[in-house]
Amino acid sequence: MNQDTHRYDSGFPKIGIRPIVDRRKLVKAALADSTMELAREAAAEITEVLRNPDGSPVQVIIFEPCISGVTEAARCGEQFRKEGVGVVVTVSNGWCYPLETMETDPTLPHAVWGFNGTERPGAVYLAALHAAHNQKGLPIFKIYGKHIQDQDERKLPEDVRDQLIRFARAGMAAALLRGRSYLSIGPVSMGIAGCIVDEYFYQRYLGMKNAYVDMTEVSRRLDKHIYDQQEFVTAMAWAARHCVEGPDPNPESVRISPENKMKNWETSIRMTLIVRDLMIGNPRLAEMGYEEEAYGYNAIASGFQGQREWTDHQPSADVLEAILCSSFDWNGIREPYMIATENDNLNAITMLFNHYLSYTAQIFADVRAYWSPEAVERATGWKPDGLTANGFIHLINSGPAALDGTGEQQRDGQPVMKPHWEIETQEVQACLNAVRWRPTYMDQFAGGGYSTDYTTRGQMPVTMARINLVAGLGPVVQLAEGYTVDLPEEVHQQLDLRTTPTWPTTWFVPNLVEDDPVFGDVYNVMAAWGSNHCAVSYGHIGADLITLASMLRIPVNMHNVDSSRIFRPSAWSAFGTKDLEAADYRACAAYGPLYGSV
Repeated sequence: MNQDTHRYDSGFPKIGIRPIVDRRKLVKAALADSTMELAREAAAEITEVLRNPDGSPVQVIIFEPCISGVTEAARCGEQFRKEGVGVVVTVSNGWCYPLETMETDPTLPHAVWGFNGTERPGAVYLAALHAAHNQKGLPIFKIYGKHIQDQDERKLPEDVRDQLIRFARAGMAAALLRGRSYLSIGPVSMGIAGCIVDEYFYQRYLGMKNAYVDMTEVSRRLDKHIYDQQEFVTAMAWAARHCVEGPDPNPESVRISPENKMKNWETSIRMTLIVRDLMIGNPRLAEMGYEEEAYGYNAIASGFQGQREWTDHQPSADVLEAILCSSFDWNGIREPYMIATENDNLNAITMLFNHYLSYTAQIFADVRAYWSPEAVERATGWKPDGLTANGFIHLINSGPAALDGTGEQQRDGQPVMKPHWEIETQEVQACLNAVRWRPTYMDQFAGGGYSTDYTTRGQMPVTMARINLVAGLGPVVQLAEGYTVDLPEEVHQQLDLRTTPTWPTTWFVPNLVEDDPVFGDVYNVMAAWGSNHCAVSYGHIGADLITLASMLRIPVNMHNVDSSRIFRPSAWSAFGTKDLEAADYRACAAYGPLYGSV
């Protein structure tokens, strides 16, 4: 039985499209059908591209008939509320009355597409509506095609399509957060500030709830066998077949006996089942007589404190984090879970943002070290060249780097990380074959356990991102688009051995921007990073992250995304057009968090 089939029993938010038409009889008769056709064309583009977390197409609802005044606008709002619409797109082919047709729910991400044709002034309605929204403090995304279209055209121009999809993707990511929870398993790990759960941030910026359990609840479920014991047998058999142990790095004098290593595997697999059940519940537990435990915490992300109150006497959480964060396990291929090591909830939320925008599993990593070309040549005798000519960043951490991060999935012969619904069985096996499960260093994890040892394949486009909380400012997002890189094997070995070679390594080079104060060189990217952790997503999703951040009113303090790709609410231009970063800060401060008034 696949134990996460109930994961989204409550369903997914939908996208609602509001077709707008002038209520004057003759104008309405002339434009109602064509406006509805434009709405259907927009819906078709969205459903073709966007997916829910389970891989199903995003559902789009078009209000019928067209909205031409306050009565239809009210009916549309009520219908959308009943049907669970979380994102709104307004479509207009001509003029109408903005104040009478606008949607005023401040928590709904909202975009307006005004058809750019001279026969009927859809673009004029767009301009007037966006002005009304700005005047009322309800920022919207303005979709305005660059080229004039003929009145009988229905196909979306490429620029309109790109803006529509960017908005809808980010809007769905924001809507998927609302009403769900972050589960904190244990409190702060080793004094890391990212572990501190800021409920104001979750409630006001994300629309999420917070749930907490102590790690003693994991101990209780271990002691009382509160997990599906039949699934445990299946999981252990799967691990025995597919999880190949690597060399033990510990001196003989402190190595754990083979019998205790097997016990650590058993405990680690049980921990995996328990943490998943804590997040999403498990109907099987109710059948076993544990009705309360079967509920779960409706969590779309979680973190496990681990060190040191747990790992000084129990196996590390690396196994549970690595397996749950991957797109597959003993039940087959499925959506990855977002679980942060050391309960770094800010990195967990960054992973969640990345996942909802890219649909892929995430690499959780320490931003461990910048290797300058000079330092590499001094340490290894090899002079970096090509993508590595300006140096590179070593990303490495123990558990939650998803096994997808090996880069052993392929598209057109190139290494990729795929959405789970595209992954093939042989690609799962290739990922598993590329991993060695290494006994943990006993001086770091006194309770033992296993870590994943692999090296991410190079030439993958990726985005490194992080949310930070800053006193007096609130949350800020930082991101760096770039590429994973391959090093000569002997160079990799020499550099990897200088840190913790039993952990997964990703060598990363950000895209550089000439004369940029941060992205002018690789060193400054490392120096400007706001924390010891980051989340790495497949693909260059920086523009989507910027759009999502603006919806939530979170400013972006560093990025290397070209300005032509940036899409924010139209009101942001009123806060300045020459310095987009400063305007972003001012707009986010002026409007406050998305759910600040809820």
